[in-house]
This record gives sequence, C-alpha cells and structure tokens, in this order.
Amino acid sequence: MKKMINTAFFYAILAMAGGVFYREFTKFNSFTGRTNLGFLHVHLFVLGMFFFLIAALLDKQLKVTKHPKFKWFYGFYNAGLITTATTLIARGIVQVLGTSLSKAMDASLSGIAGLGHILLGAGIVLYFVMLRRQLEKNT
Repeated sequence: MKKMINTAFFYAILAMAGGVFYREFTKFNSFTGRTNLGFLHVHLFVLGMFFFLIAALLDKQLKVTKHPKFKWFYGFYNAGLITTATTLIARGIVQVLGTSLSKAMDASLSGIAGLGHILLGAGIVLYFVMLRRQLEKNT
C-alpha cells in the first residue's frame, strides 16, 4: 500500500510540474493554440495519481500487491505512462515551436506513443486480472 501511495505522490508532483511547464513554455513562446502539452497535466493526474490512490484503497482490502504478477503490472503500467507522457511532451514542444518533423520522425513519435498506450493497456488488463483473483481468494 505504501508503494501505491508513494507512486501516486510521484505522479502528483510530475502532473503539477507538467502543468507549470505547459503554462510557462507556451507563454514564453507566445503560443496561443492547442498543444499536446495541455494533455500532460490531466494524463499524469488521472492515470498516475488518481489511479494509484484508488489502487491503494483496493490494496488495503484485497492485498493486490501480494499477487505474484504485481511486479509485472507495476512495470508495464509505469513504463507505459512514462512513455506516453514523454511523447506528449515531445509532440507538444514541437507544436509550440512550430517545428516541422519529417514523415519518419513524425511516424516514430506516433509509434512510441502507441507503444506507451499498449503498455498502459497491458498494465490495466493485468491489474483487473489480479483484482479478480484476489477478490475470489478473499470470498
């Protein structure tokens, strides 16, 4: 449970830093349009902080962290969220600066973002599998 709380706190700090970066970077560059940087703050709060706070509450009751696959879930989910957040930052910076990417670079960035989402998805599925098994074990 402590690991979940610490992870939630880590993502809360990243979310706040991401929000400040978005505001200051766009202001510094006199950018007024839409950018992927605007999604960073929300992704990190919801998929990071809120998810792990709820997971901590569930862990108190179901002991999900004791499941043998917990390390797999934790690795997949965090790798996916960090990868996704990193690509949001990269894409957002490119948008704010008005930089034109080659088709190959654009496709690479989209591919990395896709891998991040796949890892997140695998982590979510694994988490639900663990939840169900722990629930069955406790009833």
